[in-house]
Amino acid sequence: MADAPWLTIVGLGEDAPDGLARASLAALEAAEIVMGPPRHLGLLPDLKAERIAWPVPFADGIAQLLALRGRRVVALASGDPFWFGAGSSIAQHLAPGEWMALPGPSTFSLVAARMGWSLERTECFGLHAAPLARLRPALAAGVWMIVLLRDGAAVRDLAEYLVDAGFGASDLVIHEAVGGPRERRTDGTAADVPSVEFAHPICAAVQVRGAGDALPLASGRPDAWFDSDGQMTKRSVRALTLSALAPRPFQHLWDIGGGSGSIGIEWLLSHPSVSATTIEPRGDRAARITQNAARLGADRLNVVQGAAPDALADLPRPDAVFVGGGLTPALLDWLEAHLPGGTRIVANAVTLETEALLAHAHARLGGELLRIELAQAAPLGTKRGWKASYPVVQWSATL
Repeated sequence: MADAPWLTIVGLGEDAPDGLARASLAALEAAEIVMGPPRHLGLLPDLKAERIAWPVPFADGIAQLLALRGRRVVALASGDPFWFGAGSSIAQHLAPGEWMALPGPSTFSLVAARMGWSLERTECFGLHAAPLARLRPALAAGVWMIVLLRDGAAVRDLAEYLVDAGFGASDLVIHEAVGGPRERRTDGTAADVPSVEFAHPICAAVQVRGAGDALPLASGRPDAWFDSDGQMTKRSVRALTLSALAPRPFQHLWDIGGGSGSIGIEWLLSHPSVSATTIEPRGDRAARITQNAARLGADRLNVVQGAAPDALADLPRPDAVFVGGGLTPALLDWLEAHLPGGTRIVANAVTLETEALLAHAHARLGGELLRIELAQAAPLGTKRGWKASYPVVQWSATL
């Protein structure tokens, strides 16, 4: 029989010790050391175990915890440690068999039960250390959200964010210390938050209401969502480009020549597991890309200021590469030489010179060559006519 794990991760609710499950209480009573945030340590009953306060920032405590191998240790976390909790951050440093977890009810479950909401159709966000703009892709009238917040002051920050986005009519229900003896519920709206002091731990249940703009779910979002100096893959071509790039879970994109960042941002909006790096030589555009990504809840976009291919050498290897008009023979040669088979490449061209390069690449490497010609209705004297855009040639292939 294998040895018992040296570490037990216990999910602690606000009602400890009365609310501790029998197994969790047994693990605490058998522990030599209990390590956790001071607030959680203060909730515990009398124990023989030594108590160690988890340091701030959280990452500093990992090495301290791992140095306790060989002793019976309990690490405390809030509620369910594996839902926006510390569990995965700890477990990734341990081998199977070294640890076990005894989760408690998550704040999300408790608040959904208070609100009468179906948890499977409720958007859940852990914004203890993340920007409120992470909410932007989900903001639409009728959406239910449960948002874990940093502290009491963040309640009004959240309300102001919703008002600024056009959703000031949203119902805002603040839950403090949910599940414990200090639990308090405060009802209001984003535009009218009650004048009370809120205390950590805290979360907000939001039923989104109002006439604010909702970010479309499909790729090819309207151009107005992106601040730009004009260097941007326009909406219709962007939709075709994202379709050719074909993002899949856990894949990484290189967007070479980011412009406004619209391709990398829309790639990130396709799924929470994907990642992207945008390479942009101009400093003003790199800054604009960062701002666009942050505003649209895609702040995980990695923006690298530099010119390809020199700026590519030390980057994590991609599953897909987009070149938005700046493909050269030297860059294509570099991509072929350095990227593994299976990497998808999509390149767009508007000049005859780059179009010729794409035609040659298609003849040599295969893939698909697409000519995109778009026209929009526009005034023509007293009537209307078609105003054509520059045609775009798109080459997509898999190395």
